[in-house]
Amino acid sequence: MKVGLKWVVSFAIISLVAVGGLFWSPIVDFPNTGEFLDESHIVGADVAWILAAAGLVLLMTPGLSFFYGGMVGKKNVISTMLQSFIALGVISILWVVIGFSLSFGDSIGFTIDGEHYGIIGNPLSYPFFSRVGVLPHKAMASTIPFILFALFQMKFAVITPALITGSFAERVRFISYLLFMVLFSLFIYTPLCHMVWHPDGLLNKYFGVKDFAGGTVVHMSAGFAALAGALVVGNRKNPHHEPSNISYVMLGTGMLWFGWFGFNAGSALSANATAATAFGTTTIASASAMMTWIFFDRINKRKVSALGACIGAVVGLVAITPACGFVSVSESLFIGFISAIVSNLMVNWKTLKKIDDTLDVFACHGVGGIMGMILTAIFAHGENASLLHGGIEVFAHHMIALALVSLFAFFGSLLLYKITDSIITLRVSEESEEMGLDMSQHEESMC
Repeated sequence: MKVGLKWVVSFAIISLVAVGGLFWSPIVDFPNTGEFLDESHIVGADVAWILAAAGLVLLMTPGLSFFYGGMVGKKNVISTMLQSFIALGVISILWVVIGFSLSFGDSIGFTIDGEHYGIIGNPLSYPFFSRVGVLPHKAMASTIPFILFALFQMKFAVITPALITGSFAERVRFISYLLFMVLFSLFIYTPLCHMVWHPDGLLNKYFGVKDFAGGTVVHMSAGFAALAGALVVGNRKNPHHEPSNISYVMLGTGMLWFGWFGFNAGSALSANATAATAFGTTTIASASAMMTWIFFDRINKRKVSALGACIGAVVGLVAITPACGFVSVSESLFIGFISAIVSNLMVNWKTLKKIDDTLDVFACHGVGGIMGMILTAIFAHGENASLLHGGIEVFAHHMIALALVSLFAFFGSLLLYKITDSIITLRVSEESEEMGLDMSQHEESMC
């Protein structure tokens, strides 16, 4: 079998990264700069919880692979699952080398009236995790080692591009997807992460955007990238298929729901009351969305299905993510309810169905993220924190930020797909698509 230049280049890159790591100085902390606190500030309970939460979030990516893998046709199960699973390798390495620096490094941006607003982090702040050590960071994680904060955030970066894969499942080349994943993480995810979650980030500091655990950073970015991907890659030759394994979908849903407790409650970055609240709102919103989805299906003359119950549960998890630490459990019931109805309508909207988003990533994650952002701006607790609590300006800022994020994620991803396609063709050949990606891309099969 002929080995193409693209694979030689890929191996050369991982070789350079691995060897290059030997030439970086070991972890060094700088307690005298004012950036870090000393070890006495570490809280053991917080460390234990975030270690557990990071493990839970990591589990979500294999869970997603089962969730997506069970939905596609039998010829594409392995390829679809691998597209999620491989993000654990690609993004983890990218995060250590430069991703964390771009996301949480010193802000690069502009100044207005003496205030600095960041758009992206300095790539030289923490390359190869230099200066990412055991001391707590004063501004970002004051009770846990900075390295634990960095590794916890890495799991969010991992799952985001994996979410996108459901939109172009069954027709994308594996090597092209790897390239797009890297570009998306560098040019879409890291700026959004910095602007929303860094203390000096533009959307955080200027717009006051509330995104507790990733509705904007993760789900909206992935959802709009998915929509762009479906448009660029184009429709499948045979867009109609039967899900290969509903039990995989149910297993994946359970793993996602379980891992989501780390995703949401872990984002409190502490073992405290906020984490407990997020834990409660997460599960109740998902339960509400699950039941709403299947009942809404039934009154619209569709059968109650295991697939529908699983999709509903995930939509509820997506929608509550930005709000989970800011709202009450009773309010999370409504958030799950209304988000499931809106997402269900989008999944079954005839106009959207003309776009072959294979696993309805935009209708579920994109729309779920949008609903979460809007509902957070309506219900978040605190004086002037949301529309219902006197924060008309906060609500307006959220709507402006929603539009900016949507445009940035969609058109930015559209450009990255075009760049990827110009370097390595995105779509497989008609023969490979007919054969199925399991065999044509990986020479493996379920049988």
